[in-house]
Amino acid sequence: MNYEDKKIVGIIASNVEPAVALNVIGHLAVSIGKYSESEMMGKPVLTDKTGINHLGISTFPFIITKVKAGKLKNAIDMAKNNPRLLVADYPKDMLETRTDEELVASIAEKENDKLEYLGAIIYGNTKDVDEITGKFQLWRID
Repeated sequence: MNYEDKKIVGIIASNVEPAVALNVIGHLAVSIGKYSESEMMGKPVLTDKTGINHLGISTFPFIITKVKAGKLKNAIDMAKNNPRLLVADYPKDMLETRTDEELVASIAEKENDKLEYLGAIIYGNTKDVDEITGKFQLWRID
């Protein structure tokens, strides 16, 4: 498999502060890594010349983008409707709760259209991911 066959795109709502954005992407990266297929990762352990091991990284490109909150919600909905894509999303409730139990209860009380998303990561075939995220701006600290 070629490294360009698949893609990982992180999406941050444009109104999210940089410190929060890093937190959002960190949590989402753990989630997407946990639930992805094993082919996402390159060699599990890289050993340097002195014999020190380093954990491997993703085989595929991982870029971070930003969009307005409404486009983020649409992207999440589109991605979740494509069975070939893996989607991790980050509702604002994740910042507003302290424990997993509180988070579960908060999400369970809301319908999907009432959730406010701060970010998401979409993973899958490059063509499928690009159809949703291809026109998004690269994220940077302005």
